[in-house]
Amino acid sequence: MLFAMVVGTLPWTSAAQAHGTVINPASRAYQCWKTWGNQHTNPAMQQQDPMCWRAFQANPDTMWNWMSQLRDGLAGQFQARTPDGQLCSNALSRNDAVNQPGAWKATTVGRNFTVQMYDQASHGADYFRVYVTKQGFNPATQRLGWGNLDLITTTGRYAPAQNISFNVSVSGRTGSHVLFVIWKASHMDQTYMWCSDINIT
Repeated sequence: MLFAMVVGTLPWTSAAQAHGTVINPASRAYQCWKTWGNQHTNPAMQQQDPMCWRAFQANPDTMWNWMSQLRDGLAGQFQARTPDGQLCSNALSRNDAVNQPGAWKATTVGRNFTVQMYDQASHGADYFRVYVTKQGFNPATQRLGWGNLDLITTTGRYAPAQNISFNVSVSGRTGSHVLFVIWKASHMDQTYMWCSDINIT
């Protein structure tokens, strides 16, 4: 029910512009948009959510276009063509604010939880690759690199649908971590990458 209510609040855009993101645990840009989109000029953001404040100052379009963090034509060469420190932005310079280390708001999860992805244009997925940071990585002080990650899940295909969910296990970890998700869309060679901040209890 909550998932349906959240999706019901998402903005409408044309199919040419509409894509998607992980909405739970929320990707960084989506979390900033969801929390502050309606009050993005509120000065309280600077104290209450400094990372979102910095992101809005750097480029508000990162949040307004939370569903469009994609690159075409990677041909599966995700690591070779995505430098360390640029994973959270999918190596898009316009979204570099989401690569910055700091006190990002985190979603509290258990060691087994469900990832919920919203695919506004119903592209479907060839697969998702899901990674989580190694124990000891500090998202408050470190940019994310490939060497900081463990691959925990590679899914199968998903038929076109707006709401996609799958279960993951992050056993052996506690505390602050980054969940890193790669979505290989089915309609063309189009790849999305996102970081979601989590607190594992």
